[in-house]
Amino acid sequence: MSDDGLTALEAQVARDLALLDYPARPWVPPRTHADGPVFDVVIVGGGQAGLATAFGLMREKVGNILVIDRNPAGREGPWINFARMVTLRTPKHLAGPDLGIPSLTPRAWYEAKYGADAWASLGKLPKEVWQDYLCWYRRILSIPVRNDHELLRIDPEEETGILRLTVDTPDGEDLILTRKLVLATGIDGAGRWHVPDFIRGVVPEDRFAHTSEYIDFDRLRGRRIGVLGAGASAFDNAGTALEAGVASVDLCLRRADIPRVNPYRWMEFSGFLGHFAAMGDLDRWRYMRHIFDLNQPPPQDTFHRCAMHPTFTFHTACPWEWVRMEGEDIHVGTPKGVMIFDFLVVGTGFIVEAAFRPELAAFARDIATWADRFTPPRGEGNPLLIRYPYLGDAFQFTERVPGCAPHLAHIHNFTFGATLSMGLSGASISGMKYGVQRLVQGLIRDLWLADKDHFLADLKAYDQPELVSTTWPA
Repeated sequence: MSDDGLTALEAQVARDLALLDYPARPWVPPRTHADGPVFDVVIVGGGQAGLATAFGLMREKVGNILVIDRNPAGREGPWINFARMVTLRTPKHLAGPDLGIPSLTPRAWYEAKYGADAWASLGKLPKEVWQDYLCWYRRILSIPVRNDHELLRIDPEEETGILRLTVDTPDGEDLILTRKLVLATGIDGAGRWHVPDFIRGVVPEDRFAHTSEYIDFDRLRGRRIGVLGAGASAFDNAGTALEAGVASVDLCLRRADIPRVNPYRWMEFSGFLGHFAAMGDLDRWRYMRHIFDLNQPPPQDTFHRCAMHPTFTFHTACPWEWVRMEGEDIHVGTPKGVMIFDFLVVGTGFIVEAAFRPELAAFARDIATWADRFTPPRGEGNPLLIRYPYLGDAFQFTERVPGCAPHLAHIHNFTFGATLSMGLSGASISGMKYGVQRLVQGLIRDLWLADKDHFLADLKAYDQPELVSTTWPA
C-alpha cells in the first residue's frame, strides 16, 4: 500500500481537472428567498450515484449544490451496511464515477494504492474496497455532503417553483430550499423492501429479517436458517450465515431451477447503456420484461461460497405456501413438505410504489406510472413492472394528469425505479457512465431554460470591448 502513489495520483487528478476546466465561469443566477438560501440542486443520497451527479454538476460550473445522506460519513450506500457479497458483481474494469477522467477511475486509484501487480491479479473489487474508493473520490473532489441528514418531506411552492425540504438532522428538523431535487436513494428509493404478509404477520420480528436489513449473524450461530429467494442477495446472505457457523441453511426458490443467465452482463455495451431510453414504450417494455424474467443469478463464486458448506441445501420449485409458529419453532409449508427453522432470511426484493416513500407520499397519486401511459400487448403483462414511474428524458417524474403537479418536473428519480424508463442508471454501477451524463445534462438544460430571459437581457447589456484600437501600433 503506497501513500506516495496516492499523493501522486491526487496531483494528477488536480492537473487533469485544470486542463479540462472549460468553460470555467459559474453561470447560474442565484435565487433569493425570505426563508433562507436557495440551492440550485439538492441530491438525496451520498453513495455512488449522488457523488457522481454532484461531480458532474460541478464540472458544468453548477456549484450551488448540496448532497445529503441519512448515514454517517463513510457508511453511505449499501456496501458496508447490508451488502453481504464478498466482491462487487460488476467487472473490475468498470468506469462511470470518473466521468471520463482516467486519473479518477477505480483502476487508477487501486493501482496507486496497492500497485499495478495487485490490480493485474485482482478478480473483482471487494465491496469494502469500493467503499474506500468512494470515500477517496468524495474527499479529493471536495463534494459538499451533509451526513446524518434524512429527507422527511417535500413541500412545493408552485408560485416560485422552489421545493421546501424538511430534513431531520442531529440538531432537529431543518428547512432546505432548492430549485431541483435528485433522489439518488438506491435500489429501494422508489418504493420499499418487500416481506410477504404471511411472514410479517405471523413470525415475531426478531425471528426474521429482509436481506436489506441488519442481521446479527453471530447471534444465529448453531441455528437452523431458512432463506427465501433465488437472487444473488439471497445467496449472499446464505453464505454469510454459513460462515458465521449456523447449523444449517435451506434456501428455497419457487423457480424450477436457479437462474443461470445474467442479463446484466449482456447489457454492458454502449448501444444499450447509452440509448435504451431513446426507444419507444413497447420496445423498452419488451426488453425490461425479458430482463426481469431472467432475474440476476448468483455469481459462480457466490454459489461456491455456499455449496462448500455441507450444511447448505437449495430447493427448487419450493415456494413457501404458509408459515406458522409452533412453540419456538418456525414451521414453513412447501410443496416438498414442512420445513422447520429458527430464523428466516427473506430475499423477496422490493416493490416500486411512490406511496411507500414518506417524502413522496403526499403527492404520490399525482406521479404517472407506466400503467397510466402504456398498455402491454395481450400475454406480455407484468404486474410489478407496470407500477414503475413513467419518467421524462432526464429522470424527472411526470404528471398523471397534465397540470396537476408541475413541481414533479423538478424532482428527478435517479433510483432503481428509473430502470423501465431509462435502463441501467444511478442505482447500477454498470449504468453510471451514461446515466449520470444524461441526468446532469437534463438538470443544466432545465436551469438554463428557466433563466433564458435573464441571459438574453445579460447578452443585450454585454458591452465588454474586445477590439480596443483601430490604429496600427507605433
